[in-house]
Amino acid sequence: MEQKPQIPSHFTPLPNNGTHGCFGCGPVNPHGLKMKFYSGDGALFSWLSVPQHLCGWDTLAHGGVLATILDETMGWTAIHFLKKFALTNSMTLEYQKPVKIGEQIRVEGRVLEARGKREAKVEGLLYKEGDLLCVKAVGTFRLFTSAAISRLGVIDKDSLKNFDFLIEP
Repeated sequence: MEQKPQIPSHFTPLPNNGTHGCFGCGPVNPHGLKMKFYSGDGALFSWLSVPQHLCGWDTLAHGGVLATILDETMGWTAIHFLKKFALTNSMTLEYQKPVKIGEQIRVEGRVLEARGKREAKVEGLLYKEGDLLCVKAVGTFRLFTSAAISRLGVIDKDSLKNFDFLIEP
């Protein structure tokens, strides 16, 4: 039986409209991670476990999936704290401990540095039980206004409205 994470009561859940199919955070993607994010103590957090169909070697979570979890966390960290859309420019990872399928993990994201209005450096940390650091990531993210992301054609206008409460004009 999967244990439920103990989310601190002073943490605030990030709203999710429930209709998008993002592999990381989309609640309607049947093959996705369905990540939920919480803000507190100057960071963004998520608790989850990697399902069996995303294994690497038998009992281990695939390293690419762990990278995706960190990328998603760092992207939402930039969006939440900097109030802009964020797209990954580069990311480095340090794998330190293996993560098993079904094992409860905690992911944390923090903005390390905002580099003007267009770029940010963000850190992601992935822990397993006992606060054991398993993977550390640092990413550089390009930041975009709603108008700029619309011009890029990354998200349709109806979906863009779902981010109005998060993104500064």
